[in-house]
Amino acid sequence: MSELDHVVLATPDLAGTVAEVARLVGVEPVAGGRHTGRGTRNYLLGLGNGAYLEIIGPDPEQPEPELPRPFGIDDLTEARLVAWLVRVTDIDAAVAESRAAGYDPGAVSDLSRTTPDGRILEWRLTFPVGAERTRVVPAIIDWGDTDHPSGELPVVPLLSLEAVHPDPASVVERLKAVGAQLTVRAGNRPALIATVGDAADPITLL
Repeated sequence: MSELDHVVLATPDLAGTVAEVARLVGVEPVAGGRHTGRGTRNYLLGLGNGAYLEIIGPDPEQPEPELPRPFGIDDLTEARLVAWLVRVTDIDAAVAESRAAGYDPGAVSDLSRTTPDGRILEWRLTFPVGAERTRVVPAIIDWGDTDHPSGELPVVPLLSLEAVHPDPASVVERLKAVGAQLTVRAGNRPALIATVGDAADPITLL
């Protein structure tokens, strides 16, 4: 069984969204680093239990990338939860098992980013196929020998993560194939909904 690694909040205005998240939760997200050549950078906030929130947007210090920025960032007009990822220790085996179960999670890519203190973090992950902007079925990530980013982050507890989709039954089958669990409710379009903070005064991110 895979486990939650992180949730992705993509935005066309990175500085503005980081400030808004900080205002809402009362904790400043930490600068994660730059994705060289992809035109993006991120900020991170721990969610507890080895998971984190990634806030990702355009990096004004990089030139325009040759390819579109990930997560449909170039087409966004506001911040939006667009994806979540589950962590495994053998991504090739996890992909093979998912395909055998009837769902192709996509090809595996090797990626990296440079932290503000100059360290290189490396990981492998899948890029799901299809045109859905919000992906309620998770991508798969394997950090290999890299120290997991969540260990250095301030934490705002994740109270719940759920999804909305026009066809929940089809999503549940794909979740089973990748060994993930998520509550999926019927709705008019795919969406992810994360609830964080204090249970007595929760904050919703979507």
